[in-house]
Amino acid sequence: MRFWAQDGSLCWACARDCGHQGSKGYDRSEDAARYATAFNRRDTEALGRRAPLIGLLPLRVARWLKPTPSPTGSGSTATGSSRGRS
Repeated sequence: MRFWAQDGSLCWACARDCGHQGSKGYDRSEDAARYATAFNRRDTEALGRRAPLIGLLPLRVARWLKPTPSPTGSGSTATGSSRGRS
């Protein structure tokens, strides 16, 4: 399902074009926009951040060990990685 806000209404339609669609009106257009944003959020975007403590522990550890990107770019130099690996 894909959701969007339009003039105070929350609208939705099937992303696979099966024909399922609908809408619901709200008093404030801000509410419709807030719900559309919340419903369009994909759970895979936060995979590892909200993982169950024991069941997905390897995924949490992998996220903790993953190097963070530098604010200036990729962190690599013209001769190779800034970590000194060959």
